[in-house]
Amino acid sequence: MKHTGLSDVIRNCIKNAWEDGYPLLLGTCGENGPNISPKGSMLLFDDDHLAYWERSKRSALENLQHDKRVIVFYNNMKAQLDGKLESGFLRFYGTAELHESGAVREAIFARLSEREATHVGADVGIGVLIKIDRAEDVRGRDLRKPA
Repeated sequence: MKHTGLSDVIRNCIKNAWEDGYPLLLGTCGENGPNISPKGSMLLFDDDHLAYWERSKRSALENLQHDKRVIVFYNNMKAQLDGKLESGFLRFYGTAELHESGAVREAIFARLSEREATHVGADVGIGVLIKIDRAEDVRGRDLRKPA
């Protein structure tokens, strides 16, 4: 089924996740098992992609060298209790691409918040683009609007 993208409410939740106190979590798996990392730079790149700036270059990056499949998890129970979201638990399954140079890396960097773009290590970071294969809430309902 073709999709037109995420609702404006979900877009805003992702955009403001760090400032709201609900950073998105990145799940990866490598040779030493799974890892979950908060990604304060996670953003919605377009209707089909999430992106983040990899500057710590630790477990998540090591795992992506082994397996490009990821899950991005958003947890904001307050938004659900306040009636803003039907479910406060959102999952985005996808495949990551690493961009150490080039136009995609620069496009991701250009969309970072000032906090992320000026953070120590940002200048040598890697742009990570995640193709969204599935986006669903905790009940398995598709988060994207049908075309």
